[in-house]
Amino acid sequence: MQSSSQILSKKLAMKSTYLSRKRLLIPILIFVLLLTDSTYLLTLRVLSDAFWQVSAYVAASLALYHYLADLIVRHKWLLNVPHTHSTYQIIFASLMGAMPGCGGAIIVITQFVQGKFSFGAVVAVLTATMGDAAFLLLASRPSIGFLVIAVGVVVGLISGIVVDAIHGDQFMRPKIATKQVLCCGDKQQDKQVSPYIKWQGILWQWLLLPAAFVAILFSFQIDVDQFFDLPAGTINVVGSIILVVAITLWALSGEVSNYQTVVSEDSKVNTRNLFQKVALDTNFVASWVILAFLIFELLVHFSGVNLAAIFTQWDNFTPLIAIFIGLLPGCGPQIITTSLYLSGAIPLSAQLGNAISNDGDALFPAIALSPKMAIVATLYSAIPAVIVAYSYWYFFE
Repeated sequence: MQSSSQILSKKLAMKSTYLSRKRLLIPILIFVLLLTDSTYLLTLRVLSDAFWQVSAYVAASLALYHYLADLIVRHKWLLNVPHTHSTYQIIFASLMGAMPGCGGAIIVITQFVQGKFSFGAVVAVLTATMGDAAFLLLASRPSIGFLVIAVGVVVGLISGIVVDAIHGDQFMRPKIATKQVLCCGDKQQDKQVSPYIKWQGILWQWLLLPAAFVAILFSFQIDVDQFFDLPAGTINVVGSIILVVAITLWALSGEVSNYQTVVSEDSKVNTRNLFQKVALDTNFVASWVILAFLIFELLVHFSGVNLAAIFTQWDNFTPLIAIFIGLLPGCGPQIITTSLYLSGAIPLSAQLGNAISNDGDALFPAIALSPKMAIVATLYSAIPAVIVAYSYWYFFE
């Protein structure tokens, strides 16, 4: 017979597990909206667009990104980065910031806390990086995505040089090496992988090529249903079902315990599998895109409010709001901002300001490794964000 304390302990454990699965609120919300007549078509369209026009391209770009990142780590190509002059470090840091995701920024930050890079290099990489929002922008509007990344690199380079010129290359540099904090799968460890993560990897392993092919057809304005001789609307339903399954598996594979676990991508230090890493990042981006699109569409649907018109009325402050959102750690809020830009709710000046000010998930390990450096660096990145955003707003919008 079990004692009352053992029964109570099991109940508390079950309750804790239930509370930690807050991600399941997303698929539950989707199911409720799909089962409601007034929101069925709207939700179906959002899910279909999120899968065929976003997730498919994000997964393809992530597969290439993770393959190249693993290749770089395996061959240790970054060990010969010049440490002799801060200008070389700043150039390298700006280029690392151009890499979508958090990997490039983490490399520079860990070099700084080990006393090898200057503070200007940290400012450069945090100014240049967009985090996971870069995948979304590149997948949806490649030309704008590359433009924003290029602007980030140039602004990061200038910012880093100016900071080192003002403070010197020894400013805030630690004297003693600090233990490295892993992020984004920098090193792989032998840990048990959740079955939900394995299933996500298998799902995207089989979906990657056919989903990318269909996404390309959509991009060329081809009627996919007619192309495959399917009943009208079939491909939208198929995309929606696949995405709901993927999001549900993602929701079951991770726990929510604090702010960081809500807004940042899942750690991939326990998996070497390429498709599992692709699946985790793709489903994370897709979840935030779905939330952003649903909030936007439902608000317009039920209230008739035109968000674009509201932001137009407050156009003087829209870039500033986007910049303040960029100061928040994590990629989730930045994905919502980029989704609003893609929906036409906010202008390109706001997107530029957010892209320059945001540090993505890189700010979490930066805070863990050197809190003072992280706060000062992210505040410094807000200065060029204001200059660039309002310059573009003044001259072009």
